Amino acid sequence: MRIATWNVNSIKQRVGHLVGFLDEAKPDVVCLQELKCQDEAFPRAEIEAAGYAVETLGQKAYNGVALLVRAPLTASDIRRGLPGDETDEQARYIEALISGEDVKPVRVASIYLPNGNPAPGPKYDYKLAFFARLRAHARALLEREEALVLAGDYNVIPGPEDAAEPEAWTADAMYLPPSRAAFRALLAEGFTDGLRACDPKAGLYTFWDYQAGAWFRNAGIRIDHLLLSARAADRLVSAAVQRHLRGLEKPSDHVPVTVELTDA
Repeated sequence: MRIATWNVNSIKQRVGHLVGFLDEAKPDVVCLQELKCQDEAFPRAEIEAAGYAVETLGQKAYNGVALLVRAPLTASDIRRGLPGDETDEQARYIEALISGEDVKPVRVASIYLPNGNPAPGPKYDYKLAFFARLRAHARALLEREEALVLAGDYNVIPGPEDAAEPEAWTADAMYLPPSRAAFRALLAEGFTDGLRACDPKAGLYTFWDYQAGAWFRNAGIRIDHLLLSARAADRLVSAAVQRHLRGLEKPSDHVPVTVELTDA
């Protein structure tokens, strides 16, 4: 089973890039973030024509997450929204159990964690509170003893090896010590960083800002992650960053990251 995560930064602007990626990489499950559209505006017909079922949690102009599942796999037990705060109206979490004939099920979540800037401030408080809720929910999911993949844009640079210019991010919410500590605390619940498990070297980036020629200077950061429970990590075969998609015309500032799990 090939699982991908991609912050598309507006699905309506990048639907052509997405369909091309689906045809090229043929992922079985795609976790999308930053749709920037309501559910009814999602380009469902184009994605279904490519062979994928669609589950969305949209929001007008902001946020938005989705799960795309390639037939004959199916999604069930779908959760829209992260528990723990009934007042939170931001569309940042969707989860489903992915299953199929002769395939061990995997529970997959698409997550768009808050950016948190400017920090300190209410946006950063929300980021850390969201992390705490995610950790609590992940702990509850682990009790089910299923293979579990928490995939998405975490808006966290885990360490200096995950940034071309770490000194440029020291005051950013994505690199502040509490953000990195929250990420490590989630890992400590029993998760494996899928990409790092397969490739520990520095220089693996998933985001290049549109400003200051970041792409051409390769001044990237790694903020898109797939975290695997022990049962999922036992099935891990490989992981990859689809870096070339950042070079497309009018690209997202993020690129897809994929992990490959054995089916058995």
